[in-house]
Amino acid sequence: MALLALATLGLTVPAVPAAANPAPSPVDSALARMTLPQKIGQLFTTYVYGNDANTPSAADAAANRRLYGVDTPAEVVAKYHLGGVIYFAWTNSLQSPRQITTLSNGLQAASAGVPLTISTDQEHGVVSRMPAPATQFPGGMALGAGRSVLDAYRTGQVTGAELRAVGINQAWAPVADVNVNPANPVIGVRSFGSDPKLAAALTASQVLGLQRGANASASAKHFPGHGDTATDSHTGLPVITHTREEWQRVDAPPFKAAIAAGVDAIMSAHIVVPALDPAGDPATLSQPIITGLLRGELGYRGVIVSDSLEMAGVRQKYGDDRVPVLALKAGVDMLLMPPNMQVAYDAVLGAVASGELTEARIDASVRRILTLKQKRGLLAWTPLDPAAAERAVGSPEHVRVARSVTDRTVTAIRNDAGLLPWSHAGKSVLVTGWNSSAYNNVAVLAGALGATPLVTNLPNDAKIAEAVAAAGTHDLTVVLTSRAWDTTVADPGGRQQALVKALVAAGKPVVVVAVRDPYDIAALPEVTTYLATYSFTGVAMESLAKVLLGTAPPRGRLPVEIPGTYPYGHGLSWSVP
Repeated sequence: MALLALATLGLTVPAVPAAANPAPSPVDSALARMTLPQKIGQLFTTYVYGNDANTPSAADAAANRRLYGVDTPAEVVAKYHLGGVIYFAWTNSLQSPRQITTLSNGLQAASAGVPLTISTDQEHGVVSRMPAPATQFPGGMALGAGRSVLDAYRTGQVTGAELRAVGINQAWAPVADVNVNPANPVIGVRSFGSDPKLAAALTASQVLGLQRGANASASAKHFPGHGDTATDSHTGLPVITHTREEWQRVDAPPFKAAIAAGVDAIMSAHIVVPALDPAGDPATLSQPIITGLLRGELGYRGVIVSDSLEMAGVRQKYGDDRVPVLALKAGVDMLLMPPNMQVAYDAVLGAVASGELTEARIDASVRRILTLKQKRGLLAWTPLDPAAAERAVGSPEHVRVARSVTDRTVTAIRNDAGLLPWSHAGKSVLVTGWNSSAYNNVAVLAGALGATPLVTNLPNDAKIAEAVAAAGTHDLTVVLTSRAWDTTVADPGGRQQALVKALVAAGKPVVVVAVRDPYDIAALPEVTTYLATYSFTGVAMESLAKVLLGTAPPRGRLPVEIPGTYPYGHGLSWSVP
């Protein structure tokens, strides 16, 4: 109307320039360049064999040839137009910052214009893939014992910085499951604990540490919540019997907190939750859970990734050719580790050809994956400097952070006779019990205490007799246990229980320390001095030594209940000089 009024008055109407077409975003440009086979490749993240992208060992080349029909990791990436690669020690012989960085550079060079997400399970504690000198933290439940959101943030920040330094841009962490089942064989100490509010706060903080603090993608797992099961989804199909109200109260809060923190990815669980989907499909393949609940009710807009498709929990009901298609139909974006890459790739391609999946559906997932890559700067990726990685990984400052965090996690649960802190002047100590070959925790603790180490990993009668005899020549025995409550596992808890009972019966002072699940004391009623570290890493053993010797007080509090024994929040402390 204003322009018309100007014209009727005989005034010149200025020409209005045409709106300039905005430049396409990097995501739009990348998507527009892709063929359908390339788009489908973007959906897959899998492992490749070899510690170098182009010159694998003969054994690694044979493994790649058997699985993928080509010899080198770079050729696997190129053949399937992979969207991502996941690292494991057993596939990539992870050895050093320089080697890992060189591998990452080589894989990215093979990715033909769309850089890879390179990922690994760096939860810390019992699930940690980065080798020394990478900084080690004690894991989720230890952070729960420490109760510090700042420590959770700093753990994520240091972890993300070291991962990014070697070319790993996506961490499969944090674990957002609320561990309310002491018999849980697969989550346990990977969880922050049994309190949903605590788990939510620490989940959000670790997401922010990884993403805001280090520009590494976080992945909250395992939706809709794997914390209340006695079945391992690697070997079976767990059924979670929570009602919808229980799910809202117990399982949902950490995922809601992760979404509020802007988490890049959420990993699905291979579990059945009848209250959320009565069809009996695992959550990974459940449209009501993935699209209805996670996308719809919770409003999540980021990448949804499946847990490993090699796991039994997702393979029991459908064949390997149907699982990836059904996962995409359910709403999953990223397909992790199919057991047969060619079968999975061809199945998705065939589903588009038949009309079961539309190309628009594929585009939606690829767009989310590319958006994640753009957010983390991967679409403008440049090669990394292996020398810079060597300086960053395991730096003195990072190690100081890890020690500070871990010092706040050791939990004293029982000290009936006032044995601790130990007055050690002129006295000898024996350290024995369960030992991790990866961390040699018995030797590390013994070294920190100036004590004698005696490994009795699978204590038969002869080993128990040897330990009792050695204890008789020392003033104090420290016994490390790991899942001693569980008499069904390969390392039978019953033998650990027998070791502890024999040492206590010998009459010399004994301190028992659970270096994994804190629940061991429920199976060891004769023990009067008991601590929990939730972790057998070297840094956890160093913090434990400080508590035993009285140079630092125990500061942790139980982040779970020990049923019938000690309540959530229990924790002793004492003053130190």
